[in-house]
Amino acid sequence: MRTVSFKALSAVVVFAVLLAGCSESEEQATAKPDPVHFESGDECHVCGMVITNFDGPKGQAITAREQTTRKFCSTRDMFSWVLQPENAKRDHSLYVHDMAQTDWERPDDTALIDAREAYFVVGAERSGAMGPTLASFASENSALEFANEYGGEVVGFKDVTMQHLTQDMSQTMSDHSMEISNHDGEH
Repeated sequence: MRTVSFKALSAVVVFAVLLAGCSESEEQATAKPDPVHFESGDECHVCGMVITNFDGPKGQAITAREQTTRKFCSTRDMFSWVLQPENAKRDHSLYVHDMAQTDWERPDDTALIDAREAYFVVGAERSGAMGPTLASFASENSALEFANEYGGEVVGFKDVTMQHLTQDMSQTMSDHSMEISNHDGEH
C-alpha cells in the first residue's frame, strides 16, 4: 500500500479549490442581468422615438457580455430587432411588461418579465407605439382573456415570426390609405 505525501494531497486540494472557484465565477458571469427601468429620455433602439411617450408594453434586450441595454418603445420593435439574423443567436436577456399586472397607458417597470417565457397576443385591437403591437403576458390564461376581449391570436415567444410583425402593419396602412381617400372625397 502506498502512502500519499502531504505535498501531493495539498496540491490536489488546491487544484480542487481552484476548479470550484473557476466554475463559480463562470456561473456568476453567465447570471442573467436584471431588467432596468425605462427613463423619460430613453429612445427606442429601432425607431429612435421617446419610449415613455407611448402606450402599451415595451421591451428591452440586455447583452451581459457587452454590458449593453437596448430599449424598445414596443414589443413589436423588440421582436423586429430580435428576429434579425444577426441578432437571433446572440446571447441576450429579453424583458417585456406583463400587461396583466400593469396599466396599458403607463406600463409599470416592476411588471417586467422574461420575454422568452411570455405569451403574446398578436393582432389585438389595442395599439402601442406606431400602431399595432404584441400584448405580452406572464400567463397563457391572461393572454387568452385579453384576446377574448380585444381579439388576436395567442403565441409563445419562440412562435413569433416576422409575419406576425407585418400582418397588422399592412392592414393598418390599408385602413389609413382608405381613410385618406375617403377624406379627400369629402371635399
